[in-house]
Amino acid sequence: MEYTNLGRSGLQVGRLALGTMNFGPLTDEATSHRLLDLAVDSGVNLVDTADVYGADANKQVYGLEPEKGRTEEIIGTWLTKTPSRRDQIVLTTKAYGAMGPGVNDIRLSARRLRRACEESLRRLNTDHLDIFMLHHVDRSTPWEEIWAALSLLRRQGKVLYFGTSNHAAWHIVRGQSVAERLGEFGFVVEQSIYSLMRRTVELEVLPACRELGIGVLPYSPLHGGLLSGILRKQEIARGKAGRAEAGLREDRDRVERYERLCDEIGEHPAAVGLAWLLHQPGVTAPIAGARTVEQLTLALKALTIRLDEERLAALDAIFPGPGGPAPEAYAW
Repeated sequence: MEYTNLGRSGLQVGRLALGTMNFGPLTDEATSHRLLDLAVDSGVNLVDTADVYGADANKQVYGLEPEKGRTEEIIGTWLTKTPSRRDQIVLTTKAYGAMGPGVNDIRLSARRLRRACEESLRRLNTDHLDIFMLHHVDRSTPWEEIWAALSLLRRQGKVLYFGTSNHAAWHIVRGQSVAERLGEFGFVVEQSIYSLMRRTVELEVLPACRELGIGVLPYSPLHGGLLSGILRKQEIARGKAGRAEAGLREDRDRVERYERLCDEIGEHPAAVGLAWLLHQPGVTAPIAGARTVEQLTLALKALTIRLDEERLAALDAIFPGPGGPAPEAYAW
């Protein structure tokens, strides 16, 4: 495992992160624990989760109570079984989504952030978070209030670093400028959707993060399974009505060209998709949301793949990006 600084911080993280969104709904607790053990034993040290993870979409469809928080609980039971693991991992969670029926059980007010942090700590069975992330933009709460709440959590020793997720470049810049004005260290990481098939962040988010010294953790790096060798499978792993099937109908030609290129490279499409992200400037570590041991083993293979300029150009030809950073991508 190769390690690198997370943004401008001194915190070292591996070049591949473990995403846990499937823990609970798709991956049972025992398998989740095996994945966590394999990840740490393989050198992965960043474990990513969120307070809302664990909800079962099928239960929501049928009107039953979703199990939000279940994913954090699964990680917490793993830490209870093997407390020595806590010092081996960089643990991150996120807050924004509704965790209750009340009007203050959502978004990023000071009250919401304090309660979200404390409840996550309880479910995770730990006394501190390495990184606490804002899961979405809250246009109704001023940055001064957000930073007052985050600063208090840090002074209390409950959180060490802060980050964002699903923020546009101007949100990140605005939040960071307020932090600097208040004498705060600010953000060290942004988590954005980014893959060969979704390259919008190359316009402004990646350049902004590189300028500000903020690491980027791409999520959905295989675009819901479309870049995971889907044409090699007998059936689509995600539900028949899921994004993978709809995406395959729209992008079958590009997916076929991609899988042929991966065959030429001699590597599995899932590993190539992750490896491509590791070649992109500003990317700290793609988040591998593995559901099985086999998927995680395959994701780890990406760390050994080196793509030369010819292969990178061939991938660009199949999945063209937005044309580089803004404004050059769309203006003279």
